[in-house]
Amino acid sequence: MSTGEQNPAYVRLFPPLHLSTWVQHRFMVDVSMPPSAELRRCLIRLGLPEGTSVDWNLLDQALTHVSAAADRNNEQLEFIGDAVLRLATAEFLRETYPDAPVGELSALRSHLVSDRTLTTLAERLGLEPFLQISTSAAGDVAARPARLADMMEAVIAVLYLSRGDLSLVRSWLDPHMAPLAHALCQDPTRQNYKAALQELTQAHHKALPQYRVTEVSLVHGDPQRFQAEVWFQGRCWGSGRGRSRKLAEQAAAQAAYGAMAPIWGPGAMAAPPQTE
Repeated sequence: MSTGEQNPAYVRLFPPLHLSTWVQHRFMVDVSMPPSAELRRCLIRLGLPEGTSVDWNLLDQALTHVSAAADRNNEQLEFIGDAVLRLATAEFLRETYPDAPVGELSALRSHLVSDRTLTTLAERLGLEPFLQISTSAAGDVAARPARLADMMEAVIAVLYLSRGDLSLVRSWLDPHMAPLAHALCQDPTRQNYKAALQELTQAHHKALPQYRVTEVSLVHGDPQRFQAEVWFQGRCWGSGRGRSRKLAEQAAAQAAYGAMAPIWGPGAMAAPPQTE
């Protein structure tokens, strides 16, 4: 049998079905369900055009944390939304920056689809109050960014499933992505100040900065739990705090980069690679 042929028995058992159609059947999309006042308010918060119809049942599920309902929550929708978000963002970037190298587009997408970006978007839109979550889970401060990002991805899945294509996703998502992508293109650090600082010191002194990290709080989830200092050539160039060692080092690197860059000249460095 040639590569392009299909086994007739396989076709009978598994007839061809468009992926979006399969997903819609899997989640039983029904835009006719009358929405609650709470769901209508959520749609208004999202900023969708008046009269936009979505699957209200799925939207309710997208706003349900696993701690609130073990058998009907947003975990699978989040899984779909993650893939939809990456595809929609890739389309947006390719159309907006048609001449950009693939590596640059990948770096931009990595930042645009990050949990930090999604969390910021959820906060800006004021969507957190709509998330149905148990009291104990809501008290987990450290997990807050992840659950807000998951909620946003689940909502994106609902927009996709309600249409079966990216039309509603793109019309809603692009206006949020455009200014952020533009800002990232103007930022030589790509928000990865450790990499930017490393390139700066290597280019001018062929040496790397050192990080000294101290745990200053024993409270889990404390946003100021760790303090980091950046040392270079016997001098502390910057310090910062964060809920993890990595975030504290990034904060310190940002301060150090701000202190070093004016000395050795702005724009001397090429844009460093984006990291997850």
